[in-house]
Amino acid sequence: MVGGGVFGRHHAAKYMRLPGVTLTAIAAPSSDARRQNAMTLRAPVFADWHDLLGQVDLVSVCTPASTHAEIVRAFLSAGTHVLVEKPIATDLDEADELVRLASEVGLVLTVGHQERYVFAQSGLLDGDEPPLHVECVRAGPWTGRGADVGVVLDLMIHDLDLVHRLVPGPVTGVSAVARSVHGGMTDEVSAKLEFEGGARVDLFASRVAETRKRSMRLVYGDGTIDIDFLTRTVRNSTGRQIRPLALRDPLGESVAAFVTAVQAGGTALVRPEEARDALETALLIEDAALLAGVTASPEGIALVA
Repeated sequence: MVGGGVFGRHHAAKYMRLPGVTLTAIAAPSSDARRQNAMTLRAPVFADWHDLLGQVDLVSVCTPASTHAEIVRAFLSAGTHVLVEKPIATDLDEADELVRLASEVGLVLTVGHQERYVFAQSGLLDGDEPPLHVECVRAGPWTGRGADVGVVLDLMIHDLDLVHRLVPGPVTGVSAVARSVHGGMTDEVSAKLEFEGGARVDLFASRVAETRKRSMRLVYGDGTIDIDFLTRTVRNSTGRQIRPLALRDPLGESVAAFVTAVQAGGTALVRPEEARDALETALLIEDAALLAGVTASPEGIALVA
């Protein structure tokens, strides 16, 4: 494990429940995190992640997004399979390099887009007909986590991964507005995408909202599918057969799938090429928001309509 924060502890706990998996060590720069992990997980702890290179068969990287590329590159080069929390990187060239490297060395590289497992289990990705319109909302109060990147790479990228699985073809149009509350990074973004086939996508992400909301609406020619990720409920007026969103532990599912892919010599559900595509669109949105001008104020921006 690299990263001893909240997500790192969650990943470690999932590994410890899997048969045939041993939590070898945890690397965390914070002395408090090392102390807490040593007590709760009872595994060796290190201050420097370099000490784990060549010592583990697989690793989860749960560190600030801006450090992902360097750490993932090092572990792949050392012969270690990698599950990295989203985003795969913060720079498109770095993401391309990681995709190439994983292919060259023949190792599993997957990314923590856990909502994909919810969609796959429900059958939402099984249809051949793409939606005409998609609306995504992902909002919650400020926690201070993920603040080394803006809200698009922190939160919206989850929905971008799902959108790219639902809507084929390239993005042909992007517009966005944003505001910043805590420092120089964007904390709230409303974006609009247009795809080559004519599909439209509206996205809203906020990490400074008063309440949590995670929802998606898919509009088809014969009706709509409304998804609430918090309550795991679906309202479906289309003719598509959608299974209940019964998957209560997407992180546990993704960690287990990663281990299975390593053991079987296969590929994980979330391929690095797909995570790279979500990153590319995220960066286009960030560029569009900067071009429009980021507002620095406590005032909220309108939800997608």
